[in-house]
Formats: sequence, structure tokens, C-alpha cells
Amino acid sequence: MNPFLLQAQDAINRRSFLTSTSSVLGLTALNSLLSPNLLQAASAPSIIGGYPHLPIKAKRVIYLFQSGAPSQMDLFDPKPQMAKMFGKDLPDSIRQGQRLTGMTSKQKNFPVAPSIFKFAEHGKSRATISELMPHISGIADELCFIKSMHTDAINHDPAITFFQTGRQIAGFPSMGSWLSYGLGSENKDLPAFVVMTSFGSGRRDDQPLYDRLWGSGFLPAQHQGVKFRNSGDPVLYLSNPNGMSAATRRATLDDLNALNQQRYGVVGDPEIEARIAQYEMAFRMQTSVPELTDLSKEPQHILDMYGPDVKRPGSYAANCLLARRLAERDVRFVQLFHMGWDQHGQLPKAIRGQCQDTDQPTAALIKDLKERGLLEDTLIVWGGEFGRTIYSQGALTQDNYGRDHHPRCFTIFLAGGGIKPGMTVGETDDFCYNIVRDPVSIFDLHATMLNRLGIDHDRFTHKFQGLDAKLTGVEKARAVKSILL
Repeated sequence: MNPFLLQAQDAINRRSFLTSTSSVLGLTALNSLLSPNLLQAASAPSIIGGYPHLPIKAKRVIYLFQSGAPSQMDLFDPKPQMAKMFGKDLPDSIRQGQRLTGMTSKQKNFPVAPSIFKFAEHGKSRATISELMPHISGIADELCFIKSMHTDAINHDPAITFFQTGRQIAGFPSMGSWLSYGLGSENKDLPAFVVMTSFGSGRRDDQPLYDRLWGSGFLPAQHQGVKFRNSGDPVLYLSNPNGMSAATRRATLDDLNALNQQRYGVVGDPEIEARIAQYEMAFRMQTSVPELTDLSKEPQHILDMYGPDVKRPGSYAANCLLARRLAERDVRFVQLFHMGWDQHGQLPKAIRGQCQDTDQPTAALIKDLKERGLLEDTLIVWGGEFGRTIYSQGALTQDNYGRDHHPRCFTIFLAGGGIKPGMTVGETDDFCYNIVRDPVSIFDLHATMLNRLGIDHDRFTHKFQGLDAKLTGVEKARAVKSILL
């Protein structure tokens, strides 16, 4: 076997491997650029300790993150018995002294606000879904609902950061970066981790998103997510400047790579390898991204399936179709952030807009993947950072209310990628305030996702500040076995 491969198998992780083999960096970089799978194959066993640890059920993830926190009792977790509690104060025995946000902590009372929307059971699984989501209702038997998610965070920034990185504070690697680092890429012309964002109709001035949410943290920089912009060119500077030919650009990159390799020989900084890889990826994306985003060859019936917004660049519908095209091209982790779910007031109007944005495209993506034979090895995750309160924030009327943040219980759903379809996990109390059966933490969700990718979360580590850092942290986490195929 090539001595480079033998040495790579003995390395603890990619960073220690690079720092201990400075004399062959040039060869390593060139091999990884010409054949990225070579570096992946060499490093994955040493990083994850004999990967795969478990049967591989999913090859890729599409994470449909609903930023701002959808109201679970208006979408998936109906509480019809609350109708008789309309306007009554939430009992102290239910709230149990839970801390409140600054937005409702000064309220004198907490009036119960029953959902005004109708629910029905759908499919053989008899999943209860709101009238707001008729298209998702039509694929109920493809979905696995978890109604007992909970989190420690009560405000948006730490809560979203927690979902992406397993920590509430900034600076740690995002899940997509972990997967890019550990599993590498199966497409040499596109990033392993792609991010897209869209503005919701419910609330266009919703909570902002920060690039650190898809950052690589302490992992090498080439594993950070590549954001496709939601207006204008999807990626800046893909075109060569006026007067520069492709041959000239190639020659310029070759010279830069030679200088970077020389510099590495002096300082031994593994981030230099990241810089080389990023320059090369940018060069290849000049061809791959325009082809990816060209929807002219998509059949009309497919465009119609995703809905009227699909031809509007940067819309959730357009991003869902791009997610399917990225899955076809074996991109490892695709994340869509859709803003607008933070509905502290005027919720009935705002949530209708959000569902119009997301219902049809989400269902279309799942159906499209299934028809192409991709759903079985693509893990879909849909959900926000926490839930909403059963009590109204601000004034309550028969047809209008708002809801505050609620970390104690909320609903997400999964599909494909080795997840049992047509089932529901967990149960909340009559007030949709506390979990009464089968709680699932964010760490449990992360462990479950890694499990489907063939990874034992306890063995997926990276040395950082003297510790074996993990996506699932030091908390006790477990894959949710009841939902695994």
C-alpha cells in the first residue's frame, strides 16, 4: 500500500496528520485536488475509529430549518380540550415556575390561546396535521413526527446555535462541517456542505442569521458551509474578470498553490492546505454552479409540483428544488434556513404566510426524492429551534393571538434515510407545555442523525483544547432507536 495511506490510517485526526507530515504536504494537497476521495478514504477510518461503525442508511442530509420556531399546537400537536380554557390563566401547576423571556415576564396573566385552525388525521398512520399544511398532509405516511423535542435555550440566537453546533455559544463546528470533516465529499466539483436562506412571508423582519451558524469552528476551514446567496448570483466572483481567460486563471492558481505549499514547508500550518483546497473548489465551481442552478431542463410537471415560487431565485421553493439537485450530485449536507416563524403577535395571519411558503415545496421535495430513488438514502429533517407557548403574548381575541418562546416541548419531523415512516414519537400534556412521554433532546437528535450515516456519535471526536470534542458534547445522548429502520 502507498506509504502515505498507511501513515494516514495511523493518524488520530486530520489536523494531527497534516502537522506530522509536512514533508509530503505538496503530494497530499495535489492528490486531494486531483482525487478528493483519496484523502477521504485515507482519513475517515482514523478520524472516526474504524468507520462505518454502524450500517449506513443515509448518505446525505437535507435539513429544512424553520428559523424563528413554528407553533407546534397550530401545526402538528392539537389540543382541542383547550377550547374550554379560552382566556383562562395558565395554571401554576403546569408552568411550574418556568423562566420566561423578557417579552412576557411582565404580563400579569397568561391567558390560554387555543388554536383557531382545524386538524384532521391523515394517511394510514393517522397523523394529526393542521389545515394549514394540505400538501404535507398528503405525504403523512412518509413522515416520522417527534412531538417531544426539548431544548435548554429560550432565546433565538443560542437556540439556533445549539441546533447547528451542539453548543449554545458561538465558535463550535456546525453539523455540516463535522460531516464534511469526517466523511469527506463524493463530488469533487461542489462543496460537501451547502447552505441556502430564504425570507418568509410571515415576518420578513424576523431574526437574522449569521454565517457562523454554518462555520467550521476549530475544524479546518475548508469544511465550513458554502452559502448560496438568495439574490443575484448564487456565488460571488464565479466569472473570470474581464481580460482573464480560463487558462490564465488556471496558471495563476497553480502559482498560488506552489507558493502556499512552499509556505507550509516553513510554518507547518494546516490551514494552508484549507486555502489550497478552497481556491481549487472555487475554480471548479465556475462550471458546476451555473449548471446546478440552471433549471431550464427541469420538466414543467416538476416545476409545478414545487409551486408558483419555484422560479423566483432565493425563494424556499427554489431552494427546495436546488436541494434535490444537490442531492442528485451527492452533496453531503444541504441546509435550508427559512426565516419568518417568530410570531409573537398576529400569529394566525403570519403562520398562514409561512405555511404557504413551505408546505407545497417541502412535500414536493420529499415526493421528488422518492420518485428518483433518493429518499431511501437521504435523511430529511424539518423543524425550528424551539416551540411556542399555549398562552398568548399580548392581547387575546377570538381570532388573534401571539405566542412566546417555549423550550420545554415542540415538534419536528424526519423522513427517508433509514427513518421509520408513518409514526409519531412522544406526547405532551393537555396544555402542550410539558412532555409526558419519550422526551428527545437536541443531543439525541444529533446522535440519531449520525447513527443513520453509519457513525457512533461517541466515537466521532476531534482533539480540541486537550479534550475529545464531539458534536453531541459531554451530555448523555442516545439515538432514538424506536424510529430507526
